[in-house]
Amino acid sequence: MTATGLRGLLPGRRDYADLPRTWRGDLLAGLTVGIVALPLALAFGVSSGAGAEAGLITAIVAGVVAAVFGGSHVQVSGPTGAMVVVLAPILAERGLGALALVSVLAGIFVVLAGVARLGRLVGLIPWPVLEGFTLGIAVIIGLQQIPAALGIDSGSLHGNAIAAAGQAIATADWAAAWPTLAVVAGVAAVMLLVPRLTRAVPGSVIAIALASIATSLIPNDIADIGELPAGLPMPALPAITLDGLTPLILPALTVAALAAIESLLSARVAASHSDTGAYDPDRELVGQGLASMAAGVFGGMPATGAIARTAVNLRSGGRTRLAAVTHALVLLAIVMIASGVVAHIPLAALSGVLMVTAATMVHGRTVRAILRSSRSDAVIFVITAIITVTVDLIYAVAIGIAVAALFALRQLASSGGVHREELAGPVAPGDDRIAVLRLDGALFFGDAQRVLDRVARIDGVRVVILRMSQLQLLDATGAQVLAELIAGLERRGVTVLVKGVQDRHERLVEHAGVRGALGHENHVYDDLAEAVAHARELVAGERSPA
Repeated sequence: MTATGLRGLLPGRRDYADLPRTWRGDLLAGLTVGIVALPLALAFGVSSGAGAEAGLITAIVAGVVAAVFGGSHVQVSGPTGAMVVVLAPILAERGLGALALVSVLAGIFVVLAGVARLGRLVGLIPWPVLEGFTLGIAVIIGLQQIPAALGIDSGSLHGNAIAAAGQAIATADWAAAWPTLAVVAGVAAVMLLVPRLTRAVPGSVIAIALASIATSLIPNDIADIGELPAGLPMPALPAITLDGLTPLILPALTVAALAAIESLLSARVAASHSDTGAYDPDRELVGQGLASMAAGVFGGMPATGAIARTAVNLRSGGRTRLAAVTHALVLLAIVMIASGVVAHIPLAALSGVLMVTAATMVHGRTVRAILRSSRSDAVIFVITAIITVTVDLIYAVAIGIAVAALFALRQLASSGGVHREELAGPVAPGDDRIAVLRLDGALFFGDAQRVLDRVARIDGVRVVILRMSQLQLLDATGAQVLAELIAGLERRGVTVLVKGVQDRHERLVEHAGVRGALGHENHVYDDLAEAVAHARELVAGERSPA
């Protein structure tokens, strides 16, 4: 990468060009997002197994770093539900000690992807794959809260989210579980009711406050968050050994892939719904990678761009990076001033927050639109969602893209065809022994043999004119099959004339041996009338093919 290209990935004065006229709105938006982000940061930290402290650290540290170094002016970053889904099984298997190293490794991989200019690849992910992925994540987040809602330690459960939820339901002590269930239900009810009454204060904040007050006044055994530090811990590099590093490379790659995909999707959505200008996908990867590295050094977890918090930022008037930085500073102030109060929030209340969050991630109108759009889109959506829930998020995206590609190839193949045309000009004797065949659409590996088999079955003709001027796509397989077809017709005594080879196909036709398969090197024409005239001469026996 050149020095100019590298400078394009770094912060500059242009990032704050609008600040003189937007700073008031940015500060207000940052305050609003910080209040919204507090319960989510706590909940995602607890749900991942890293703890509430890790969630707060990630929202603060990664929020600042990603805002300064990222490629979006309005993106708000921190812990997210999708990251929890990926990170939770890694920590369950490797232990909490692997958190810092996974965060730093994943951050390095994301930075390298940005430097390699891979940011625009996210645009290749089809819409049904993205929505199926989102639906699967929402289902997993909801399932992950069932053990906590029943007062069961998730560490005693095994398998994926479906299996763990099933075990929790089967082994629950329902008589003892009603207090936590009541807290979860109460939080969910308040979160759903408050937006109908007012949007001045986030429903999640009101719900958690009411749940904390209720559990403090009524005797119960409901677990709470526990003691939190009154500030950020000192940064420390993770211990790196070959034995400890090797088994974490693949998990870190999975985390990095998810961080890149989710962050770029969030930034793309924000750019399409705001007037703050386009985002730089490569710089966004660099910023998110640095954010995960910084969070890991401070004891946090990998970060991504958060669609929900970014949307709140836009609705609240955020227009520059100051809003995201302010959101992080608000969270830091809460930690430093009110950590004692936050420590008494019941864990069941966070489960209720996440259940409602999962439910609001999926929009019924979007699901109906995909299911009604086409059969292929519906299949891609359902397959991606099922694999996300039952297997793995990254596998789900990869398989969803593969299935989408197969459907696209099938549709592209169906666009190819062979059509017989009438000869131009007055009818001449012997015209019935001349076939003008127009190749349309695509002639590629997915359908070349089917299209050209139709040509090979033509019988009772002396000359075949292949019109290639309407051929939109030709690959090496299609050109090779075309050469074999011409050679086969020539062996049967059928002279083949080729008309209208496009400039972009010329080199491919030459290397595949299409010209060499013709009976004469001059049997390639740019004008159809000349090809038809020569074909009539051949049929009439007026002159040789030469």
